[in-house]
Amino acid sequence: MHSYDYWLILAFFALVLIPAPFLGRFYYKVMEGQRTWLTPILGPVERGCYRVAGVDPQAEQSWQKYTLALLAFNLAGFLLLFVILLFQDHLPLNPQNLPGQEWTLAFNTAISFMTNTNWQAYSGEASLSYLSQMAGLTVQNFVSAATGLAVLVALCRGIGRKSTKTLGNFWVDMTRATLYGLLPLCLLLALYLVWQGVPQTFAQYVNAVTMQGVDQVIPLGPAASQIAIKQLGTNGGGFFGVNSAHPFENPTAWTNLFELASIILIPVALVFTFGHYVKDLRQSRAIVACMFALFLIGGATSLWAEYQPNPALNNVAVEQTAPLEGKEARFGTTATVLWSVTTTAASNGSVNAMHDSLNPLTGMVAMVNMMVGEVIFGGVGAGLYGMLLNVLIAVFLAGLMIGRTPEYLGKKLQAKEVQLLVVTLLVMPVGVLVLGAIAASLPGPVASVSNPGAHGFSQLLYAYTSASANNGSAFGGFGANTAFHNLMLGLGMLIGRFGYILPVLALAGSLAMKKTAPIGQNSFPTHGPLFVTLLTVTILLVGGLTFLPTLALGPIAEHLSMGF
Repeated sequence: MHSYDYWLILAFFALVLIPAPFLGRFYYKVMEGQRTWLTPILGPVERGCYRVAGVDPQAEQSWQKYTLALLAFNLAGFLLLFVILLFQDHLPLNPQNLPGQEWTLAFNTAISFMTNTNWQAYSGEASLSYLSQMAGLTVQNFVSAATGLAVLVALCRGIGRKSTKTLGNFWVDMTRATLYGLLPLCLLLALYLVWQGVPQTFAQYVNAVTMQGVDQVIPLGPAASQIAIKQLGTNGGGFFGVNSAHPFENPTAWTNLFELASIILIPVALVFTFGHYVKDLRQSRAIVACMFALFLIGGATSLWAEYQPNPALNNVAVEQTAPLEGKEARFGTTATVLWSVTTTAASNGSVNAMHDSLNPLTGMVAMVNMMVGEVIFGGVGAGLYGMLLNVLIAVFLAGLMIGRTPEYLGKKLQAKEVQLLVVTLLVMPVGVLVLGAIAASLPGPVASVSNPGAHGFSQLLYAYTSASANNGSAFGGFGANTAFHNLMLGLGMLIGRFGYILPVLALAGSLAMKKTAPIGQNSFPTHGPLFVTLLTVTILLVGGLTFLPTLALGPIAEHLSMGF
């Protein structure tokens, strides 16, 4: 590693950690309807949205009504996007006259963007019109991220409130999350990207002749606006097929740095938002410490692995540095590793290199980041409510060890809460192990694997892990665009999204109705180094016990077979 590699890592952490506490407080004030510096500008727009939609912003909902509103909204979004994709050839803003998607692919894509997964079994510039990209995908990028933020806020209220049956209003939370939480940041990032050279245009693709005399079509489009929300909203779906390795999506080292920091900026900020809801920022610092501990473990492992020489080229005649096959040469090894770890830790799924070419251990780190439930940073809102589920599990285990009724911030965890936690523990195993086993056991679906042996199994395992974790990245050698995988991966995305959301909202409603017991000297502290260690070990143990056998068949076996 060179000195600029270390500066890149330091700049990345600085861009995230310095503004996160301030942004977290801003989100708390926004979601609770308090006045902010944007209120004079966006307040009239917010009130206009309520009038047009017929929403009473003062009327709060029980967790059941909150859940029904969320499901209805997401169903409507799925249906609208599904229709746009099917019939894009009959809709405007299609200068290349691209046909509509085949129905299983349209189903997969609509599910993907509705669930904040952004799995793409197609190449954007060759498959989707400008209208599909903007009115379809970009809109879902905003509202799927806002949905995750709304669910998190409902859980924060459930933990922070006492003796109440309401969690807020879903329509109000969605409006505020989109209007104040996402749009301003996306506008700033989009303008920055346009300045750096990312296109934002409705012009047709450009036909050019290369220096070798070959005809080439250069794709254009309204890319900057979608790239901004794909990063800040932890969506990840690329406007172009090769995602952030494309020079029109990620043209300079500066865009690479800011796009990279954007992936986890809001998830880290929301940890501090939680601290404001429970009136105890020590809880936020403990959770951030656990997240960064897990992130650093994965990052250090990946950096070490990617800087190892390839044993297949172990010859005195070959001078080896860090292997560059599959990496974007403009950014180098460290930038590639930092992106791969960040994007899989944050359920973002964007890539600036080929994950299929990563060292087996680096690919394993990416899978583990997803297998633990995307809780290291996770998606907007989704990462923190997933982490809070692990916090409650850790508290429950601590209660078993010391022989006390487990409680978190004065709220006792009883049978109903524990049952809901157990349900969430089954989400990733069902999505990855059950659906993945079905795909691996059938001759048709397994033909999508392009490599024999352990790496081929890793391709399939990565795909079903990515879908169930709502990440969206992939090992590029996996041929996902088949009717079977489109439908099965779509099912995995639904399980991975709503398998968490529904229990989380039920848990929030149950906790909200409880009285808060005073926290005394005998209460188990959930903010010190001991709890951070317990939480970290809990996450690794649950993930390890569940997925270690499959990892042994895939990346671990590949690592050993290559002779590292």
